[in-house]
Amino acid sequence: MTFRITTLSATLICILALPVSADVLLIESIHSAPINSEEGIPRPTRSMSMDQVSQRYGQPLTAHPSVGEPPITRWEYSSYSVFFEYDLVLTSVLHR
Repeated sequence: MTFRITTLSATLICILALPVSADVLLIESIHSAPINSEEGIPRPTRSMSMDQVSQRYGQPLTAHPSVGEPPITRWEYSSYSVFFEYDLVLTSVLHR
């Protein structure tokens, strides 16, 4: 009985003595202004179609082919990229 308690105690001490680490994810704001405010960079918003994006923002500098399932397509403009699922905008991301 004493051996079990000693073994259990030693095991707990070893576990508690292990270094504890965690990753901290810091996300810096790209800019504090809302996406399409006067201070921000106007760019496509979620659920716009490819046709709406090309009519409003023009043709992309680069249009990457679709990958995966569901198909995700990326269009690159000079200061941002637009990601589509099928033909609808998922998000637009500013270049750094």
